[in-house]
Amino acid sequence: MKIQRVYIDTSVIGGCFDPEFAPWSAALMEEFLGDELFPVVSRVVERELLEAPNNVKKQYAELLSHRHELLEVTESALALARAYQDRKILTPKYYDDGLHIALATEAEVDVMVSWNFKHIVRFQKIKLFNAVNLEHGYKQLQIYSPREVASHEKRTRDDSA
Repeated sequence: MKIQRVYIDTSVIGGCFDPEFAPWSAALMEEFLGDELFPVVSRVVERELLEAPNNVKKQYAELLSHRHELLEVTESALALARAYQDRKILTPKYYDDGLHIALATEAEVDVMVSWNFKHIVRFQKIKLFNAVNLEHGYKQLQIYSPREVASHEKRTRDDSA
């Protein structure tokens, strides 16, 4: 069976240390380190983590010490992120959120995962992002929270704790 490629944004890594999100972010990290899922990150994640607390940086370093894919920012991803701006899906202040989506779209990951419910994991916005993706010749991007992607067994175990 093909291992799913999962793009994670910065919120998923930081979520490992947030009581509300930790069970599912940690479960995803376990699945990445256990070769059950394949993590995809980008230079945008790296840049956003420069000012992160040390425990978040350490979690990211652990993830990078294992197999992963690191996406470079390309001109075509920048153009797609600008298209999201042009369509007013996101304001300029949240450009990097669109860049995460553009990079994940361009890389044709199986799913993008985020805890950002305001700008990314939001039904209406996902429809708008995917409309732009299709107009630009890309496939639709599946976007979920870690809670929806972490394996059922781990989620059930964590929920009952």
